[in-house]
Amino acid sequence: MAAEAKRRRRGGGRAGNAERRGTAVIDQMPWSPPINIDRPVEPLTDEGVAAIHDGAMRILEEIGIEFLNPEAVEILRGSGGCTIDGENVRMGRDFVMEMIGKAPEQWTITPRNPAREITMGGPHLNFGNVSSPPSYWDLTTGRKVTGTREMCQNLLKLSQYFNCIHFIGGYPVEPQDIHASVRHLDVLYDKLTLTDKVSHAYCLGKERVEDVMEMVRIAGGLTDEEFESKPHMFTNINSTSPLKHDYPMLDGWMRIARRNQGLVVTPFTLAGAMAPVTMAGAVAQSLAEGLCAVVLAQVIRPGVCCAIGTFTSNVDMKSGAPAFGTPEYMRATQMTGQLARFYKLPMRASGVCAANVPDGQAMWETSNSLWSAVQARANMVYHAAGWLEGGLIASPEKFVMDCEILQHIQRYMDPMLTATTPDDIAIEAIREVGDQGHFFGIQHTQDRYTTAFYQPFLSDWRNFEAWQAAGGTWTAERAHQTYHDILANFEAPPMEEAIREELAGFVERRKAEGGAPTDF
Repeated sequence: MAAEAKRRRRGGGRAGNAERRGTAVIDQMPWSPPINIDRPVEPLTDEGVAAIHDGAMRILEEIGIEFLNPEAVEILRGSGGCTIDGENVRMGRDFVMEMIGKAPEQWTITPRNPAREITMGGPHLNFGNVSSPPSYWDLTTGRKVTGTREMCQNLLKLSQYFNCIHFIGGYPVEPQDIHASVRHLDVLYDKLTLTDKVSHAYCLGKERVEDVMEMVRIAGGLTDEEFESKPHMFTNINSTSPLKHDYPMLDGWMRIARRNQGLVVTPFTLAGAMAPVTMAGAVAQSLAEGLCAVVLAQVIRPGVCCAIGTFTSNVDMKSGAPAFGTPEYMRATQMTGQLARFYKLPMRASGVCAANVPDGQAMWETSNSLWSAVQARANMVYHAAGWLEGGLIASPEKFVMDCEILQHIQRYMDPMLTATTPDDIAIEAIREVGDQGHFFGIQHTQDRYTTAFYQPFLSDWRNFEAWQAAGGTWTAERAHQTYHDILANFEAPPMEEAIREELAGFVERRKAEGGAPTDF
């Protein structure tokens, strides 16, 4: 397919639609994070919600969580609500519910461009780019390769370009041509200059966390007081399932809590391996691992903004490999959504697949996972574009293909589709056409035809003969060309020169100081 892409990259639906699009690379929907107008899917009865809640509380009360960070243990020891034995921390349910009750039910994150602010909680739905794969695949290489800074920059450009991407998660591919001690400095500089959307910090040692917070503050032109007045960035930590939180993630979690930035905790529980094989048991364990981190944050700074995430899926019981976008994954996400609303906490979910290339499997598994996030009323959907091989590969073609799905979801939530005004019921239009004519030419249609239906930027709706005559370009090939066209026409968002210089100066100073310590 790679050779075919090189030979036919100007063909297919993308090129065929160029006249309709004019000079823009694609006609995309405007920046407008969706409002989820649907009722959530709730597979659990009230009794089921109570049973899973009780399971999570019993895990916290009777079994406990290992906190592998002495400072966190001492903070919880001083809270008066925990029983501690070495690194094992047990929490009474009344204490847990009191602490998580201090977290706001809805909150915002404001990046350097306030017009890109996102809301966490309620019906608000936000999609983010793929985060953290070590490897990269595209149609030009045709193979899995190690991530580089250029690949990371290009995926950041896609993340900025597409209006259906609302926040920038971790590195869209790990740039392993930059030494780990200074990697965070270069990537955050790229992220803050190539995009103006909400940014994320990895909790991987105090230097990385503190550097990222300072860089976000500089990029926003904020004083320390303005930065700490509300979230301007966020972190996401994972527990080390089963039933552990590690040292560096807890360290970063506490630092970000003290400075009042956004906190998202997402246990990575694979049923049958790192959690019980039953989905209710896996969800209960995931909730226990997440809620105890929220408790820690609230003990440190009552009212700090927290969200709880889910990454509960299953393994292939034949091979042990993780599976994503499965029926079990979908149900676990929906069940977690019910419990997140029970706890009055915003929710994070993910758009994921186990496929190795952007093929049919990749799209049906990703579509399953994305729609389960919508059904669960998730507020933040990580990895919504570009993820392959269970998170080990980032792909620009997959990124572009996923953005078509994200636009479908955004359009699906457009209130225009469910409006019931007299003009929408259209009795007079029906009377005008009667049983003999058609609706193409009447004024009611003419007034609405440009906005009546979703217009894809990637799908090719021509019949087989027309598609074949234009080159027979497959979807991934069209996505490949769209990706290159976006890069060729990309313009970084504006940034004041004084701020850019201050940001670059900070990076150079921290590099000279050695960045973050490593053992190599």
